[in-house]
Amino acid sequence: MTTPSADSGAPAPTGGPGNPGHVATAGLSLSPFRGLRYRPDRVGNLAAVTSPPYDVVDPNRRLDLETADPHNIVRLILPRPEPDDSGDRPDRDTRYRHAARLLKDWQREGVLAPDPEAALYVYEQRADGILQRGLIGSLAVSGREAGVVLPHEDVMPRPVADRVGLMRTTKANLEPLLLTYRGNGGAAGVVERAVLGEPLLTTTTTDGTHHRLWAVTDPAELAEVTRDLATCRALIADGHHRWEMYLRLQREHRHLPRSPWDRGLVLLVDTARYPLRVRAIHRVLYRLPVAEALARLGEQWRVKEVPGPLEHALQALAEAKRHGGNAFLLTGGEGTFWLLSEPDEALLTATVPADKPEEWRHLDATVLHATLLDHTWRIPDGPDDIGYLHAAAAAEREAARSGGTAVLLHPVEESVVRRLAEQGVTMPRKSTSFGPKPATGLVLRSLELG
Repeated sequence: MTTPSADSGAPAPTGGPGNPGHVATAGLSLSPFRGLRYRPDRVGNLAAVTSPPYDVVDPNRRLDLETADPHNIVRLILPRPEPDDSGDRPDRDTRYRHAARLLKDWQREGVLAPDPEAALYVYEQRADGILQRGLIGSLAVSGREAGVVLPHEDVMPRPVADRVGLMRTTKANLEPLLLTYRGNGGAAGVVERAVLGEPLLTTTTTDGTHHRLWAVTDPAELAEVTRDLATCRALIADGHHRWEMYLRLQREHRHLPRSPWDRGLVLLVDTARYPLRVRAIHRVLYRLPVAEALARLGEQWRVKEVPGPLEHALQALAEAKRHGGNAFLLTGGEGTFWLLSEPDEALLTATVPADKPEEWRHLDATVLHATLLDHTWRIPDGPDDIGYLHAAAAAEREAARSGGTAVLLHPVEESVVRRLAEQGVTMPRKSTSFGPKPATGLVLRSLELG
């Protein structure tokens, strides 16, 4: 077996995903597929039919996307049909069936059409001085025990079940996951040669990001990608719930030979060439006013009021993190901020599980959930109590709107994420936000196309 390279150089995977008849692989297996893509002559503006990934679309943005174009992909990834004649609120299955009908209708109308031959797709994003390129393809799905695709965050059952229901009903991978790897140059060379040619599409989304897509169909180039990736493994940067969806649906269809459910749509980025940005994901505690949150802390934290505005307060948080230890920024969204730092060591010893590596025990996300949310504030981790927002400004606004508390975090370093993932240790869910994330809607994978 070939020893795979990874973001860290950990040992080679030693088995398959545990499904009957599954053949273990040495590394990543990325296959070409017939991409299902919007026809520009039928939608006019490609940017108007794209969307961010489903889990970063807030209600206001969702409405904007729905009204931008009647064929916007958000109508598939976050379907919202009208109530039926009885006036009843549609259940999840109804929404999934609506998405499946839309997908078929758009194909029948020629709004979405499959490419004539299977390809790997080179995808480029440019924004704010950042250039990211990677390969979109159909990746062999394997469980954690195979050691080929490494998760780094825990998942929640409800979002996984939601994505499973949607994909099972639409029979399509509607958006690619973001995975990182470090190759030996072969696949990266294919990417760099592809971008010298004419792209399949070019568009600029409303956030100012420029997107381009190329198809790679040459057998020699595809073989070069296969050779390089066979020595690699990947870290899930974004899409843990969807990867768990792939695994669950693979298990459901394991009785099928050469099942299309054994693969899932991903974007693979070689971070040796294109390092990703890592940002924090912030929390909003809807039912806990900031005054009460501060009062419950007692004498076990150092609490210091810091002046706003938000950018200035975040600089104070970054400065506190440079000195090491745990630190958080609290605000009720009214322009006042409190810096929490230097927790009592006895408190951490008593509240943080001791059965994980020391590095995990001192993560801000670990301390936030184990010490503050579970022990001090006693807040259940459910959607009625905690919101997860990717932008600090959005968390600040949401705290003001709800009368709750925004807990702002400093991003963890990518090297920490990789080290823990190598050890099979997952971080608390929503600990990191890797980016830039691929736009949804540029290329889809229909399982019915084979």
